[in-house]
Amino acid sequence: MSRALQMAVSGRDFDFDRSVSYDEERKEHFHRLARKQLRLVAKALGLAPGTFDLRCNRAGIAVSGEITLHSDHIYVQVSQSAMGRNIGILIRTCQGRRDYTGGPNNFASLDLLHQPAELALRIKAVCHV
Repeated sequence: MSRALQMAVSGRDFDFDRSVSYDEERKEHFHRLARKQLRLVAKALGLAPGTFDLRCNRAGIAVSGEITLHSDHIYVQVSQSAMGRNIGILIRTCQGRRDYTGGPNNFASLDLLHQPAELALRIKAVCHV
């Protein structure tokens, strides 16, 4: 593992915007750190263990895949979008954990993964919780 990547493993220095396409090591860290940060978001939202799912879809080598936080009323998905960094976090309402389409799509920058409390506030505003 490269020294820069070792330093980034803590999450604070990891650049979620830097492409993980065709880089299995970076992709693994992207998924690990996004899951870690989404657990912190769930805690900031007051979601108790067992009241939400945290799923990963690694997808193919050319894309980042997705990491999803899904509760009975909140659906948050993290990925590196081809449309730009400012829409790397998808936020929407849902009606149960089997609702994968939910309410209107709202987007936030991947930078908010470094600020779980602020991301939780954004989610609360969008999902009215």
